Amino acid sequence: MLKTLSKWWYQHFPDQIVGELLQKQWMENAVTTLVLVLTIVLFNQFINNFSSFSNISDTLREASELGFVVLGMSVVLIVGGIDLSVGSMFAITNLIMLYCVQVLALPVPIAVLLTALAGALLGVINGLLIGYLRMRAFLTTMVTLIVYRAISDLLSYQWAVPISSSTASSDMWDFVGSGSLARIPLVVVVFALICVASHVFLTRLRPGWHVMAVGGSRRSSYNLGLRVNRVVAASYCASGFFTAIGAVFYAARLGSPGADTGRGMEVIVLTAAILGGIRLGGGKGSVTKVVLGTLIVFLVTNGLLRLAVPAGASRVILAGILLLAATIDIRWYKNRHKAIQEFYVSPSYLALPPAPPTAADSRSPYALNDNLRRVEVIGLGVVESPEDVILDDDDNLYCGSRHGEIIRFFAPDYKRTEVYAHIGGQPLGLAFDAKRNLYVCVGGMGLYKVTRDRVVEKVTDETNRSMFSIIDDSRLKLADDLDIAPDGRIFFSEATVRYEMHEWPTDALEGRGNGRIICYDPRTRETTTVLRNLVFPNGIALASDKQSILFAESWACTIKRYWFDGPKRGKVETVIASLPGYPDNINRASDGNYWLALLGMRTPSFDLAMRKPGFRRRMSKQLPGDEWLYPNINTGCIVKFSERGEVLTTLWDLGGVNHPMITSIPEHRGYLYIGGISNNRIGRYKLEGADPNFVASAIYHE
Repeated sequence: MLKTLSKWWYQHFPDQIVGELLQKQWMENAVTTLVLVLTIVLFNQFINNFSSFSNISDTLREASELGFVVLGMSVVLIVGGIDLSVGSMFAITNLIMLYCVQVLALPVPIAVLLTALAGALLGVINGLLIGYLRMRAFLTTMVTLIVYRAISDLLSYQWAVPISSSTASSDMWDFVGSGSLARIPLVVVVFALICVASHVFLTRLRPGWHVMAVGGSRRSSYNLGLRVNRVVAASYCASGFFTAIGAVFYAARLGSPGADTGRGMEVIVLTAAILGGIRLGGGKGSVTKVVLGTLIVFLVTNGLLRLAVPAGASRVILAGILLLAATIDIRWYKNRHKAIQEFYVSPSYLALPPAPPTAADSRSPYALNDNLRRVEVIGLGVVESPEDVILDDDDNLYCGSRHGEIIRFFAPDYKRTEVYAHIGGQPLGLAFDAKRNLYVCVGGMGLYKVTRDRVVEKVTDETNRSMFSIIDDSRLKLADDLDIAPDGRIFFSEATVRYEMHEWPTDALEGRGNGRIICYDPRTRETTTVLRNLVFPNGIALASDKQSILFAESWACTIKRYWFDGPKRGKVETVIASLPGYPDNINRASDGNYWLALLGMRTPSFDLAMRKPGFRRRMSKQLPGDEWLYPNINTGCIVKFSERGEVLTTLWDLGGVNHPMITSIPEHRGYLYIGGISNNRIGRYKLEGADPNFVASAIYHE
């Protein structure tokens, strides 16, 4: 009973979902969005008409004015600085806008332009001091806060009376202050458009990438050739500009100066930016965070005001929110990777059948021998990581290398080589189609094609996304092996959708059905997933009926068969239920049977660990990756089997002298060619009694 419950719990309880959620970029906004919703619900209970249309309209109007300032502050924070002078700049530009319109009677567009230029100029002063003279941002903007506030007081003393006594007005001025477009306040529309433009700037344009890069690491950005000083100075200029735009709408709405305009605004703006998720250390932030943080802080301040909370208490509450947000910001970004690691790796319960015996004196078909000791070595030291090998009609040999290249060895002696094509990534499975185009599964990139003219083309790097998948499983992470049906359809395996190629030990540790088999149809150019929840699916071979494929599940140590056509279409049957090792590529043999590569051997300790998910979870949390219990991949083996699952021949290389890890074994004109992703050579093994005219790549397209 306990074993059954444990198996059910670890196979079906979706604890890995927590880790997958934490990895999503939008999760960074999830907490802030939740806080916003709770804030709205809370104040809606205590304030009458809080959710009325008129109140929402007024709230959005005033929040947008604040949002411009928060947006400017956020740009500075992203670049790794801080601007404490925004409140004073807001006060100055508010006075300039009022004076231009109500005293000088300038046209509104000209007044807006002059005010924006004034705000940008105030920001440039900060930028020059901090960006080019390399003064401390905190101290510098604290000083300019005082200086700008003094200038604001002087201007207010000179201009307050003329502004207040002026009766100048215009329809455009009134429209800027209280106008609407389709019942949406003008300021909200303008703020939304600027937010969209800012989002495009930060995420799609090179200058925005420079801002992110400088904020992430100024030293690295400088070493890359970025003009760090210019980027920093420009960010402060943007802060002044956005602050001035907010002041324009504020001035148009109120129409008169105030003695306390902008006072304490730096605390509100900082709180909004940090609460929204703009990182204090720089290099992290988004426009969505700006909007969320602005709404939360404005709703809190406005709600406290409507609840008649004293001004001093409101400031204390805002300061407490700022302190809490800063603490969460520092602690979260420091421990986020640890939290993801804590939840993301989720071992499952995997009970393998008993491993068949392999002792030399046993009567097992897997009995140990040393037949592979007499393997001829090809390309020793010339190639690295030949995971799969294949031969063409002219007996030339092709293989991938870890440098992202397809290497061609020329027949008959395979001494002369060339780079047949450079693809990138790690080339894995190889297959020729009927037109002798070479298809390649590339780890981390997808399925590619090398034409007969040696032109590299991407075939597909995505498939249909699962309906209930949290991670984006439409992108191909580890396309592994492939085979081609007579009608041109390409079936290929993707070993795991959760991990990258170099993270295969973690997938082995999980023992979960993270893999799938995918079909690409060149006639429709559609890519679809045909089988899911497979335990590291690896080798694929077209069966003799040409209506089904054989495929290997490495960590499950099984060979299965899937019918993609015919009366059994859609069915899956087990061909070999338990192997002594971990199966990899499958290749057709000249006598109608199949060759199978075992990349490593099972061990009692790892088999036991697969039935102990809790043990593996603790191991992944408490030990570094290089101290985990790994599958044994130090002894390679080759197995010949029939479609009925009968094991006919076993070839061993005891001690792994020639081929410690075997991942590929195509037969060609009486020889087996042996590849291994951990090897620096290719082996050739003479098969007694094999058909000397058999060419594997031709039999699939008869």
